[in-house]
Formats: sequence, structure tokens, C-alpha cells
Amino acid sequence: MTYAPQGKPAPVVQPGEFPFAAVALDHGHIYGQCNGLIEAGGTLRYVHDPDPEKVRAFLKQYPQARPAESLEAILDDSEIRLVTAAAIPCDRGPLGIRVMEAGKDYFTDKTPFTSLDQLERAWETATRTGRKYMVYFSERLHVECAVFAGQLIAGGAIGRVIEVLGLGPHRLNAPSRPAWFFERAKYGGILCDIASHQIEQFLFFAGAHDATVTEAAVANHAHPEYPELEDYGHANLVADNGATNYLRVDWLTPDGLRTWGDGRTVILGTKGYIELRKYIDVARDSGGDQLFLVNAEGEKHFSLAGQVGFPFFGELILDCLNRTENAMTQHHAFKAAELCLKAQLQARRLDPR
Repeated sequence: MTYAPQGKPAPVVQPGEFPFAAVALDHGHIYGQCNGLIEAGGTLRYVHDPDPEKVRAFLKQYPQARPAESLEAILDDSEIRLVTAAAIPCDRGPLGIRVMEAGKDYFTDKTPFTSLDQLERAWETATRTGRKYMVYFSERLHVECAVFAGQLIAGGAIGRVIEVLGLGPHRLNAPSRPAWFFERAKYGGILCDIASHQIEQFLFFAGAHDATVTEAAVANHAHPEYPELEDYGHANLVADNGATNYLRVDWLTPDGLRTWGDGRTVILGTKGYIELRKYIDVARDSGGDQLFLVNAEGEKHFSLAGQVGFPFFGELILDCLNRTENAMTQHHAFKAAELCLKAQLQARRLDPR
């Protein structure tokens, strides 16, 4: 809930050139979203949330923001170019529609939707208004070893990507979670929610335009006290270019791990492979952002924390100003969301209900 990486400032605009606002502070990812935009030169002008405690906590981190009396006050300000938000998942789609209808670009936490109907209505609105509906897929966009992996793949380091294995374990830490976290209709299910990271990465690393979910499953293996929680999920996908994907996500990280989850990705290419150890290198002191590359040139290890940066945020700001699609295409964002929703819809239950 509080994952908010900080990088080196790399502004792509002058101060005041890209004013934005933060609203709907329901998930701590809003801090990561704001950090990335500020480091890229964005000017955080307003914050709004119905809960004054959330606003007070936010202002301690970002005293430059001004509390807005309402969402409407932000949407009515013609100078605000983008609204970033981390609403309750079921509210993210409708909020994005309101923002786009007001002529602003929208940058939401993942998962961006909890139903295909929400996605379809947002797609229609984005197409009609020409506004952006961008998504904070932090496990790729805000992880330096994942950024570097994309650069290596683009440079041909492992040939054509043919398979991606994505593991996304998370620590539940139930007492710190809000009530909506345990309500299926509000969080959308584990494959809809945290598996959206893995599906987005698969499409990106494989260079895929589309994919098919071939198998999916969910379960509540260890938390009967929360009957609507799914603490385990997996899925298999096949991309339109023949690449395959297996993903596993869970809320089962043991207390003995030094961080919230041992997120890993293995990317197999026709000429080599890459392994990412994103947040921790278990039983070592080297920390996260570890990348291992094996190809015809040999074996290489890169420790990348503080070395690569987070170019997505500057690219997003420039995309909003220039109406380009260099940070992420709208098709890519919506396709990743569509596939995680389809995986959730067709998932079989592994545990007896």
C-alpha cells in the first residue's frame, strides 16, 4: 500500500509548465505516481479526497499542493493538464470518465477497471475526447531492473522473446488494509488486481499486440476469515506472436522476508534469457533491482538501483503535451486491462467453497 519509489530528478519541462492534481487517495500508490511526475518536472498543484485525514497525510509529503474543495473545482481549472488518482478499484473507471469528459488526461493506479463494461465505456470516452487513460503499472514502470530489461530486449540482447514467467507475491498485512480490500466487488479479484502487472509486462517484453488466456485459477487457501479474498491466482496466456506467459500472484509472503514480496520475472529469448529479482535478492545483502543476463557473450549480473531511472514519467508528460504515444500506447494499457479481466472471469476455483 505504501510502495513509492523515488528516483533522480529528470525534468522534461520547466516549472509550472505541466500542472497536475492528485485525487482519490485510497491506495498508497498515489505517492509513487506523484513522485514520478514531480521528478519528471510536473507541478503538483492540487489534492482532493473526501477524507481530511488522507489529505493531511498527503500534504506532509507534498506541502506544495493546495487542498481543493471538490473534484469539480479541479476539473474546472483549465490549467490542470492531468489528474492522477488511486481510487478504490471499482471506482477507477468511472472517475477516469469524468476526468476525460472534463478535457483532462487521467493517470490511474492499476488495476484500471473491475469490469469489461467499465473498460468499454472508458475506451469510448478516450476515443471520443482524445484524452489519455494511462495506468500506473508500477512493477515495470517504477522498477529499474525492469526498465533496463526492456532496454536490453530492444537492443537484441536475448533475441526474440518467446516466454515470460512472472511471479508477483505480496504480503497481506491484513490489519493495515481498508475494508474494501476484502470485498470482491470492490477490488475485482486477484487476477484482475495484482496480476494486471504481470500481464502488462508480458505484453511489453514480448512485443505483443494481443493475447489469449488459455487457463486461469484462483483460490483462498489460507484466509477463511476473509471469505471474499482470493490469496492465490495463476494464469497462462499465448500472445498473437506466439510468445507464452505463466504468471502466479499471491498474498502469502511470509513474515520472515525483509520486504513485501519477492517479485521475479524470467524472460526467455531465442538467444538468451534474463532474470529480474525486483525487490530483494533472498538471503543476500545486495537488495533489489538485480538483473541477470545470459546469452552468447556469457553470464552478466547488474545491480541497478539508482542507475537507470524511470523514463516513463517524463515520456508521459511529453505525450500529454504533444499528443504522442511514446510512454505507452492507449491500446497497450487497455489490452493489459482487458486480459486481466478475462483471466478473472474464466478462472476456476481451486479451493472448495
